[in-house]
Amino acid sequence: MSEFFSLSDCDVIGFDLDHTLCRYRLKETSRLIYESFARYLVEHKGYDRDLLNLTPATWDFCFKGLVVDLEDGNIVKLAEDGTVLRATHGTNNLSTEEIIKHYGPQREWKHFDSLNTSFTRSAKYYFYDNYFDLPGALLCGKVVDMLHKRGNEVNSDFWKDMVAAIDHNYNTSAFKEDAGTYFPSIKKDPGRYLQPCSDSVKTWLRSMKTAGKVLLLITSSHSDYCRLVCEYILGKDFEELFDVIITNALKPGFFSLVPQQRPFRTLVNDVEEAEGLPSLDKPGWYSQGNWPHLRELLKTMTGKPEPKVGRPPASLFIWKEQPGVRLGSVGEGVPPSHWNVLHPLSGPLTPEQGMKSPSAVSDQWGSYFVDVHRSGGGDEEHQKLTWCCHCIHTYSTMAIPSVEHIAGLPLDYKFPRFSPEKPCTIGYYPRPPDSVLKRCEDLS
Repeated sequence: MSEFFSLSDCDVIGFDLDHTLCRYRLKETSRLIYESFARYLVEHKGYDRDLLNLTPATWDFCFKGLVVDLEDGNIVKLAEDGTVLRATHGTNNLSTEEIIKHYGPQREWKHFDSLNTSFTRSAKYYFYDNYFDLPGALLCGKVVDMLHKRGNEVNSDFWKDMVAAIDHNYNTSAFKEDAGTYFPSIKKDPGRYLQPCSDSVKTWLRSMKTAGKVLLLITSSHSDYCRLVCEYILGKDFEELFDVIITNALKPGFFSLVPQQRPFRTLVNDVEEAEGLPSLDKPGWYSQGNWPHLRELLKTMTGKPEPKVGRPPASLFIWKEQPGVRLGSVGEGVPPSHWNVLHPLSGPLTPEQGMKSPSAVSDQWGSYFVDVHRSGGGDEEHQKLTWCCHCIHTYSTMAIPSVEHIAGLPLDYKFPRFSPEKPCTIGYYPRPPDSVLKRCEDLS
C-alpha cells in the first residue's frame, strides 16, 4: 500500500451529508436536540421538569465517545485496550477506588469485546458517537441523578423512554408531520442551525465531476430533510453536483445487509415506493438500498471491474485542539480495499457557547484522544490513547479538519496515511491534535 492517499486515484468519491458536507452550528443544535429529548420525557413520560434546566457549565459533561452502561447507569470513557479511563454514575465522577470496585483492579469493561468487534449498539450499553444523539449522554446522566433523588432503582428500564424520545423526534415521518421538536425548529429557521458551504467547496465538487469522478451522496436522513439541508447549504441546484443520491440509507445496515434484506426503492414526492428494485441500473435519487447493488452500478458507470471508492467523512468531529477528518469508516462492514474515507473536524466551541467539541479538553472527561491511566490502582500514571483515537488510527486512512480545509487543494495532493509502522502523529492534516503530539513527545 502507498504511503500516501490522493483523491485523484479514486474513481468514485462518496460523501455523507450531516456533519460532513453539512456543518451544523453545534451551539444551537446541541441545545435543540437535548431539549427535544428532555421535553418528551417530561411531557410524555412524567419525568421531573428539572431535566429542562441547564447551565453553560453543564455542557462540559456532553462529550463524544462515551459509553452508557445501561445496567447500572454508569458512563465510561475507554482506553484503546478497553480499560476504563474515567467513569461517572449519572453525572457524578467515580473515584479511582470506586472504578476499581466496579471494574476490578485492571479496570476492565466487560462489554468491550462486543463493542470493539461489532461497533453496534446493544441492550446492555449505548455508544455515543453521533451528534444527533450525543446530548442524550448528558440526559442519561441527569435521568440517573433524578432516579437516585426519587429513591428509585437504576436499571435499563429508563433506556426504553430514551429510545422513545429519539424515535419521537427522528422518525422518518416526523419531518413531514411536523412531529417532535427537532424538525419543526430546523424547518422554521434553518440558518440558525446550518452553515452554508463555501464557494470553494462547491467549486471543488464541480471540479471532481469535471475530472471524471463519480460523486455519491449517501445519508441516513430521509429525502425531505436531505432536500431542505442541501438546498440551504449547496443551493437549489445541488442535485447537479451528484451522480447518485441515496437517502434513508440506514447505515450501517446499508453496508452489511444483503440486497434481499435492504433493496433500493424509488421515491415519488419524497414517498418511498412499496416495491423494492431488483437491481440498480442507472444514476438517480434512491432510498434505502445496499452496497452490493450500488457497487454493481459503479462498475457500469466507471467501466472498471473494481472501481476505487473514496468516501469523505462519515461524521464530523469538532475539536479545540486541532480539527480533523477521517478517511476510512469504522464498523460499516465494507472491506478496506473498497473504501478510503475522509473524516472532517472543525473549529472550537467554548462552554459558554454550548456543547464542547469532542476533542476540546473537558474538565470532567479530559481529552478525546489521550488520557492518563493508573493501572492496578497504583499511583503511577502513564498516557494511553483512547479507544476512539485508536479506531481512527486503525480504520481510517487520514484525518483532516473539515471538507473546507481540503477544498482548495489540487485533487492529486498526497496526504500521508495512518500506519502502524509510523508515529501516531502521521495521518492528520494539516497537523495532529495537541494531546497526540504531547504524548509522542513524552514517549520519545
